[in-house]
Amino acid sequence: MSGLRFFLPRDAGALAVGADAVAKAVHAAAQTRGLDIDLVRTGSRGLYWLEPMLEVETPQGRIAFGPVEADEVAAILDAAMTGKPHSKSLGPTGAIPFLARQTRLTFERCGIVDPLAPVAFKGLEAARALGAAATIDAVTKSGLRGRGGAGFPTGIKWNTVRAAQGTRKYIVCNADEGDSGTFADRMLMEGDPFALIEGMAIAGFAVGATKGFVYIRSEYPHAIATLDAALRIARANKLLGTDFDIEIRVGAGAYVCGEETALLESLEGRRGTVRAKPPLPAHRGLFGMPTVVNNVISLATVPWILANGADAYRDFGMGKSRGTMPIQLAGNVKHGGLYETAFGVTLGELVDDIGGGTATGRPVRAVQVGGPLGAYFPRALFDTPFDYEAFAARDGLIGHGGIVVFDDCVDMAAQARFAMEFCAHESCGKCTPCRIGSTRGVETIDKIVAGTDRAANTALLEDLCQTLKFGSLCALGGFTPYPVMSALHHFPEDFGAGGKLAAAE
Repeated sequence: MSGLRFFLPRDAGALAVGADAVAKAVHAAAQTRGLDIDLVRTGSRGLYWLEPMLEVETPQGRIAFGPVEADEVAAILDAAMTGKPHSKSLGPTGAIPFLARQTRLTFERCGIVDPLAPVAFKGLEAARALGAAATIDAVTKSGLRGRGGAGFPTGIKWNTVRAAQGTRKYIVCNADEGDSGTFADRMLMEGDPFALIEGMAIAGFAVGATKGFVYIRSEYPHAIATLDAALRIARANKLLGTDFDIEIRVGAGAYVCGEETALLESLEGRRGTVRAKPPLPAHRGLFGMPTVVNNVISLATVPWILANGADAYRDFGMGKSRGTMPIQLAGNVKHGGLYETAFGVTLGELVDDIGGGTATGRPVRAVQVGGPLGAYFPRALFDTPFDYEAFAARDGLIGHGGIVVFDDCVDMAAQARFAMEFCAHESCGKCTPCRIGSTRGVETIDKIVAGTDRAANTALLEDLCQTLKFGSLCALGGFTPYPVMSALHHFPEDFGAGGKLAAAE
């Protein structure tokens, strides 16, 4: 008997909870029953609380089972063959509420296809038909903004590089995903690397670049291997290697190399330290040449825009935040994973409804959005729409779309201290506010919690944060005040006498 087709992620998150053992069990169970099956290893669909999630293809569509243990596979296979129910059955995959409510554009193939199965580069074909100038115009009209955190309009950046003078131009993909609670870049590279490759090729065509680099952190070995294999396949299929080629460069895990100029320094073989701006990388970037530096998600979204039209993408979203955002739910949350949706959903909907509240069942006390340098929002701000301007109006950041949930056990003074300590540890040391200010920040928070001249030291901490925010060369020092000041203003009780940190000491 043959014909059964199964799908199982080889995404790093799924591997961490036993996906390879499940794969071996699938083959063993099939061999025992004399079945000739096809097991396709995909990327993850992003429902991490259900991983490993095993899917079986039926005439009515895929049926999902999860989370699956290796010793449950034989019974699941029998259930798939006979149509009988199984306790781990989740029903039709597309009907799972977490998936059914999403708007998947950038991640439309992720978790569905074999990541290394070649795809037609329809977006690149459309770009070549339009021409370079019209391609940039389409990206500009779509409203796509940088998904790495800055939110700068992608089309404007591309147009600047296209107009800049240089004997050579470069496309640099920033895959140095270092924010806590973020994994969208990794998921994309492991689940649909051709989306990124095509996006970089379109960018290269649009601005006149002949070479691209993907700067990816060494902590992502599975993404590196998958992307490298995909690049070889793309070259073999003549999709790369003639007018434009891409090279992978692996970083050593310095958080500051997520900042574009420090990344360029590292790419050039030097220590990753921040450059003063101007000149901007768009004018003088890699090796002194005009350079586009974009995040993975920004580049991987471009093929959809070119294939479907700028207006189709712009129809999603709100205000100046157009299209969709892959939001990553992490921390103490019941349904952790990746949720791609149009801008405009509220923070409360994401945490309480989509995320299901805390995994511990305790009340949500705080949510940090935008990585370790993002602000902490209390429940009173859960009506904030997920939108660049809406978050900025409340002294917050969207960043890379990571949301980390905390229950009522969290000590917000300790979180504020961690932000300063993190900045001190990760600082490249080039500017004084970041290098010295973060260390003084740790000391000042310790004094506040200890009750030493609390009012004076609180005022000093606020002044120090203003210096960091406006005096630092890059966002590492400039954004550190967001978690510190939000914790101090929204959760002052944790900094006062009898606060949690003081009690612990």
